[in-house]
Amino acid sequence: MSYFRLLIICVLVLISCKNKSEETTKQDSQIPEVTYASFGKEIIADDAISSKSMAQHYQTMQVGDSINSKMIAKVTDVCQAKGCWMTLNLQGDEEVMVKFKDYGFFVPKDISGKDVIVNGKAFVSEISVEEQQHYAKDAGKTEEEIALITEPKKTLSFEADGVLVVQ
Repeated sequence: MSYFRLLIICVLVLISCKNKSEETTKQDSQIPEVTYASFGKEIIADDAISSKSMAQHYQTMQVGDSINSKMIAKVTDVCQAKGCWMTLNLQGDEEVMVKFKDYGFFVPKDISGKDVIVNGKAFVSEISVEEQQHYAKDAGKTEEEIALITEPKKTLSFEADGVLVVQ
């Protein structure tokens, strides 16, 4: 009789262990996998710094300074002519202007509001009035808004050799 009880207890323990491992497997498979659309040079999503950290790097830079970097940020605007530039939100109202190395690739024009990972060179530059007006025209601004641009502007810039767009 005691062998019979021992056998029942062992069977119940084995069954309960088996159910727990199946539940764990089901929970692990429910983790959503992030997919990316890739543009330009093939890059990986690992080791990208946050836009907030990148904003701190930009604060220490002067016009002409540059650093190699990979960051993740949200797209605020895209060139509506052909996707040849985009702006990314760093933190608060700060934005970074992203152009693509040697105009070797473009991004879709409908990615505003999406997260992207950009790889390349971060630098601080000064944009002329003419160039600012050109970008405003590409962004679809009105003639009145374009006419208000009258002074060169110090800008945070990024030359990307590869971009991943979160799908």
